[in-house]
Amino acid sequence: MAGDERLHTSISDIDTMASDPKKLLKKHQQLTQSDHMKVVSHVQREDNDWFLHTLMLEDIDTPFKFRRQQQYQNLKGQRVNLTYYRDTESIAGMDFEVMRIVRIKVA
Repeated sequence: MAGDERLHTSISDIDTMASDPKKLLKKHQQLTQSDHMKVVSHVQREDNDWFLHTLMLEDIDTPFKFRRQQQYQNLKGQRVNLTYYRDTESIAGMDFEVMRIVRIKVA
């Protein structure tokens, strides 16, 4: 497949891959899938034209973050399935571990 052909992936191909965690995990080795995780805190705040969402999960001290262009349903108390990767966020010169969510669904 030529390089130009790979650039012309259809929207339906992207949607199918995004909705199938197995395809995402196979294509991107750094991703992790966790199922039936209980949300104990969900904070939504505006960040320019986006909403930044921060989740805290039961028995995990690391925040899970994702962005959406509109507010998301409140997930506190819900069980969710997540696909995410580990990242580092620098705040006031200190590095903190965060998890970046690429796919989230209520279980």
